[in-house]
Amino acid sequence: MKNLLTVFRNEFRRIFALRPVFSVLVVGSAFYAVFYPQPYLNEALRNVPIAIVDGDGTSASRELARRVDATSDIAVTMVLPDIVSAEREVFARKIFGILAIPKNFERDLLHGRASPIALYADASYFLLYQRVAGGVAAVAQTLGAEIETARLIGIGVDPALASAAPDPMQLTAVPLFNPEGGYATYVLPGAFILILHQILLIAVGLLGTLPGADPSENTTDDPPPGPLATIVGKMLAYLLVEAIILPIYLIALPYLYGLPRLGGVIPILIFAVPFVLSISGLGLVVAAVFKSPLSVQLVLAAIGLPFFYLAGFAWPTEVIPPAVHMASLLVPSTSAIDGFTRLAQLGAPLADVRGEFLMLWGLTIFYGGIAWILEVRRRQPDRRNARGAGLLEVSFRGDV
Repeated sequence: MKNLLTVFRNEFRRIFALRPVFSVLVVGSAFYAVFYPQPYLNEALRNVPIAIVDGDGTSASRELARRVDATSDIAVTMVLPDIVSAEREVFARKIFGILAIPKNFERDLLHGRASPIALYADASYFLLYQRVAGGVAAVAQTLGAEIETARLIGIGVDPALASAAPDPMQLTAVPLFNPEGGYATYVLPGAFILILHQILLIAVGLLGTLPGADPSENTTDDPPPGPLATIVGKMLAYLLVEAIILPIYLIALPYLYGLPRLGGVIPILIFAVPFVLSISGLGLVVAAVFKSPLSVQLVLAAIGLPFFYLAGFAWPTEVIPPAVHMASLLVPSTSAIDGFTRLAQLGAPLADVRGEFLMLWGLTIFYGGIAWILEVRRRQPDRRNARGAGLLEVSFRGDV
């Protein structure tokens, strides 16, 4: 126990004494917490500029244009005479969509005939395209239903039946866990987990390759700590530091940026323990394999983006090849993102994330065991050298 505490104190001291590690783990965490969420603060796109090409010029076409402009998603910034003029504005990036209303639009509607409108939206930006297409479709459907209802009432249909005829199966969509339908509520909780994962992984990798990583290299007369005490002591030091950083990301930042959070604090903190320990074990393995601070930084920086896609929130898990998905479970962030999201955002109890919880504990044992084996193998040459030195000393004394 004394050796374990010695390793713990030494590693905790090194986190704040080594400038590269302090910059990554402490300064980097603060930097990402402040600046990463800034582009997402508006939650959802609003007032995407489009142009109207009104080929009808009637009260119905003007009403359609007015309602489209009144939506929160779209802003009609131009009314142009033809498609060619509107295309020039799209190419100039002044607008991101064109709504073309055909000639005889009102007449066809009043006669009960279909009068399709044409929407040309910029699909190079998926979110812009989604907002424009969704906003125009909702307005067109509502206006069409009103006109059809008025036409049916005009020919003597009962008003109640006429109101139900255009839309017999009304749908009311209520987003339970993302009330604003915003991108920030969707992406930030998972991104915070991945940021914590990568920062801690790089910091542990650097600690294992910078001077002082071997606690047996001490100048005291005490026996050096064993491999198990070395691994456990280091992992506990990382856990103590993350006990401060992780609640800031998972509890304070969601409140600060207005992200929905239905889960309790205790389940989140309990789930965080194997998450931090599994990353610590993986970082110790990375440090033992690459043995150079530069190699650690280059390798972990290169695999950061694949980790993002393998996590399953940027690219749906259902369309990831099964073999690739199974391999991704070896990365702690894959199970952690799903578990933390269900605990914090959806309000699930800890029992509902039992699979992810056990997976993280399994990764802790797996990577911790590999780190222990590598530590034992690293010390074996030292023991052989020590035995050889002892034999030489005995031989020398015998000669004397």
